[in-house]
Amino acid sequence: MHRTAPATTPRTRLARVLACAAVPVMLVAAGCSSDSGGGDKKKDGTSSSSAATPSGKQSSAPAVAPAKYTKLPDPCKALSEKTIDNLVPKAKSKSGTAGKSADVSSQGTCSWNGLDDKGVKGSQYRWLDVSLKRYGSDAAVGSGDQRAAKEYARLLTATKATDGAKDVKATPVSGIGDEATAVAYDLKKTDEDFKNAVIVVRSANVVVVLDYNGAGYQGADAPDAGDLMKDAQSAAKEAVASVAAANGTAKQ
Repeated sequence: MHRTAPATTPRTRLARVLACAAVPVMLVAAGCSSDSGGGDKKKDGTSSSSAATPSGKQSSAPAVAPAKYTKLPDPCKALSEKTIDNLVPKAKSKSGTAGKSADVSSQGTCSWNGLDDKGVKGSQYRWLDVSLKRYGSDAAVGSGDQRAAKEYARLLTATKATDGAKDVKATPVSGIGDEATAVAYDLKKTDEDFKNAVIVVRSANVVVVLDYNGAGYQGADAPDAGDLMKDAQSAAKEAVASVAAANGTAKQ
C-alpha cells in the first residue's frame, strides 16, 4: 500500500524550526558551564588561575651595599709610639689605657696622658684619646656607611655642645676619610684653661674621634690652639689609616 507523508501544518513546521535553533544555544551553554570552576583546566586537572597563585613566600628585603671595613685595629696601636712621644711628652704609659668594650671588633677606645714638668717654667699637661666605631650593613636599618654617617652627625653635634665649652669653632677638614670636621674650644677645669682640639671623621662605615687637649700648670702658658689642632689632625689621619691597614686596604 502506498503511504503518503503526513501532511505538515504551519504549526508543526514552526515547532521543528524552534527545536533546531535551540541545539547550538544548548552547546554554547554547556561549554560555558564547564569553565565555572575558574580558569582553564589543564591536563593534570589544575586550573590556570590556581597555577598563577603566588607561592606565599614573602619577597626578600632590599639589598644594601656590604660594609667596606669588617674589623677595627687595636685602638691603643692606632697611633705610633713616635706620635705619642710628640703629642704626649712624659706619657704615664706609652702603650695607652684601653677603654672597656663588649665587642672590640665594633668599638674601642684608648687614651694617653702625661705631665711634662719644666721646673720654674711650669708644666705642660696633655691628654689624648682615640675612639673607633664600626657599623655593619643591615637591610633593616641601612648600609654600614649610612649608619656611620648618622653617628658621625650625632657625635659632631654632641662635641659642639660640650658642657662648659667656650669659643666653639667647627671647620670642615679635607683629606681625612670621607668626611671630617675639626672642632676647637676652650674649657675650664681643675682651675686651669684647657685648649681642646677634636677631629670627628667618617671613613666608609667607621667613625673615628680624636680628642687632644692640654693646659699649662704652675704658671706655664696654655698650649697654642693652632699647634694643638695641627697635631690633632695629623694624628686623626694616622688613626684612619690604621683602620684601612687593619682591613688590608689602601690608606684613606
